[in-house]
Amino acid sequence: MKIDILTLFPSMYDGFLNESIIGRAINDGKVEIKVHNIRDYSKDPHKKVDDYGYGGGAGMVLMPQPIFDAVDDIKTDDSYVILMTPQGKKYSQAEAKKLKDKKHIIIICGHYEGFDERIRSLADAEYSIGDYILTGGELASMVITDSVVRLIDGVILKESSEFESFENNLLDYPVYTHPEEFRGMKVPAVLLSGHHANIAKWRHDEQVKRTELRRPDLLEKEDH
Repeated sequence: MKIDILTLFPSMYDGFLNESIIGRAINDGKVEIKVHNIRDYSKDPHKKVDDYGYGGGAGMVLMPQPIFDAVDDIKTDDSYVILMTPQGKKYSQAEAKKLKDKKHIIIICGHYEGFDERIRSLADAEYSIGDYILTGGELASMVITDSVVRLIDGVILKESSEFESFENNLLDYPVYTHPEEFRGMKVPAVLLSGHHANIAKWRHDEQVKRTELRRPDLLEKEDH
C-alpha cells in the first residue's frame, strides 16, 4: 500500500512516521508513506496557498490551485482520495477495514477557516474523526493512517486485530499481566485456570458488560 498526505505542515509527521508500528511497517516494506508540502505546488511567488473568502467572513480559505495540482501530480488509476473535514462521514473501524484494501490512498488535510468548495470534487470520500474542531487535518490524517496500516497483513499479529474493540460491535475485554496480585487487586481466577473454553466465555461476557456500561449504542448491532 502507498499513502500520500498533502499538508501545510509536513514536519508534524516526523515522529509519527519514524516510531512504533508505523515506523516498523515502513522499514519492513509493508507500506510506503510520503508527506507532501502543499506550498510546493503554489504558483504564487511567495508560495501563498490561502486567501480571504468571497462574501466576507473570518479566517483564510485554502485555494484550489495548489491542491488540484498536487493531486494531479501524484494521482494514479488506483488512487483513492480522502478529504479530512468536520463535515465528513464519521470515521470508524468499519471504514478502516474498507481502506486497508486500497492500493493507493491520498489524504488532503484542510486548514485555516476551511477550503475552497471546489476541492471537494477531488475526493472519493470525506471523513471526520469526531464531532469537534481541530486546527487542521494533520492529526486526523495520522489517525486514519495508523488505523489502516495496522490492519495490513503482517504489520501486527492477526490474533491481536481479531479480538480488539469494535470487532462484532463490542468493546475489548479486560486484560492482565504479572503480578497475579497488585495492591490488593487480583487477576480473575478464570484466566489462571488454563481452561480455554471458560476463558473465551468469560472474555465475551466481559465484552458485553463493558459495552453495555460504556457504549450501549453498540449492543444494538452486536453480531453474536
